[in-house]
Amino acid sequence: MKINFSLKSLAAISAAACLVSPAFADEGPVPKGVPHLDHVFVIMMENHGYGQIVGNPDAPFVNEYIKHVNVGRNYFAVAHPSLTNYLEVTGGSNFGVLNDNPPAWHSGCASNLATGVTSFDNSTPPNNLPICPIWGTGMEAATPAIDYTNETSGPPGDYNIDGTLAIPASTTISGMTLADQLVAVGKSWKSYQESLPPNGADGINYSDGFYSNTTDFSSILPGTTTADVVELYAVKHNPFAYFQSVQEGKPGSGLALDRIVGFGGPHGLYDDLNSGRVPNFAFIAPNQCDDQHGRGSQDPVTGRSFGAGDQGPACISDPNDNGTQTGLNPALIYQGDLTLRTLVNAIHSSRVWQDSDSRSAIVIIWDENDYSTGIPNQVLLTVDTNFGEHGVNSNRFYTHFSLLKSIEAGFRLPCLNHACDANSDVMSELFAGRE
Repeated sequence: MKINFSLKSLAAISAAACLVSPAFADEGPVPKGVPHLDHVFVIMMENHGYGQIVGNPDAPFVNEYIKHVNVGRNYFAVAHPSLTNYLEVTGGSNFGVLNDNPPAWHSGCASNLATGVTSFDNSTPPNNLPICPIWGTGMEAATPAIDYTNETSGPPGDYNIDGTLAIPASTTISGMTLADQLVAVGKSWKSYQESLPPNGADGINYSDGFYSNTTDFSSILPGTTTADVVELYAVKHNPFAYFQSVQEGKPGSGLALDRIVGFGGPHGLYDDLNSGRVPNFAFIAPNQCDDQHGRGSQDPVTGRSFGAGDQGPACISDPNDNGTQTGLNPALIYQGDLTLRTLVNAIHSSRVWQDSDSRSAIVIIWDENDYSTGIPNQVLLTVDTNFGEHGVNSNRFYTHFSLLKSIEAGFRLPCLNHACDANSDVMSELFAGRE
């Protein structure tokens, strides 16, 4: 999509840039309480609450795994929908984005931080437009305890966090992520995205692993259109692609789109694990059939309906979202469980995990629950390390902001945005170890 922007919009961007100082507005002190970490792998799963996974016979790997690793049993996603939580995990804010819209690639439009306008999930302008590249400093969207207006599935509304905690909109949010922080201190990161096409992430909103929304089928498969591409990779699960620093970064600089790669192929996830070329921070997102999201629902941006024809019945979204295990697609749960088994085993077999001089952690989380009304946004979190304590079960209150703060503590980075909040506690007992 090509969008024209007025001189007034560009002037607003210039004015916003003047507000940004070398010290980002919402970075705080370096958190304490986590041993030094060399490598962190975060695996992000989709759309299932704590009680839908724990005790589910269709998730045998996860339920055996949680007997041997550290588990957050009072851990909460923040808001809805998916993209919002991905931004909150990696940047400590929603940045004014409360929908799953794709990025406005390489655009000069003013970000939601600069305008202070929230991008909600509905079809009226400006909500139905791609998300302007995030940068600078400004105002995010508030997170109400119960959402009655955005992504709701019926009365009494969707619960954010635990249904009681609300987060006012901050006006000093920094448009940056953990990736910016890591590069600033000479550390590395990668976003591993399953089913990303071989030509990379630039301009890609969805892909089946080869073809994408940018494919011209006229000379390849006449009669085929981009509407026929199965949306396995989805940019809404790739938060770093939404930031100006990554979109405009020079390849090889450490902060660019070449840091977003697939699972297979040269320099992909499995190649990096086998070779030992693993970044300090690895963000791992399975595709929408392997992350338990499923493809049996309507895309909120295009309006296209997805059904069994995409990837077969095993990839159909849960037929009934009611917060329980009843109504789930058992094959979808099992497929995601197998995916986690493959990923965890591959990391455990890697050089960095087996290196006794290197401290590594695997974190598995679900981005949000299934939108069931009247049910807290509680999800499962596990922490597995190649050092320290195992079998710890924590009932302390944590959120996605706590996870970001804990990772920053392990990398000795300042807390960022809401990771600095007083109730965003470091998950010390889950990353237990000795200095």
